[in-house]
Amino acid sequence: MPRLLTIDHDSLIDNERERQIEFTAEVDGDDRDFAVKYAVLKELSGDEPEDDALELFERFSDESVDVCVEACTLRPSASIIVIAEGDLE
Repeated sequence: MPRLLTIDHDSLIDNERERQIEFTAEVDGDDRDFAVKYAVLKELSGDEPEDDALELFERFSDESVDVCVEACTLRPSASIIVIAEGDLE
């Protein structure tokens, strides 16, 4: 299991069309691409992401990082690791 995931905050993008936050993170020395669905942000915050999806992501980034680390382990060859509600369980 990866031990260190560092989000490149300059890469954060709110993709409203796909309803997800996209970013690059360094995982144990390798750059990986991630997308966190708005539904995940809603589950973590209790609020529907609207114009504040990036803010919600930042506020719950510790929880998001934990989920991303686990998803990295489960999907090591994915070009983009998409985090959906099912990854929270």
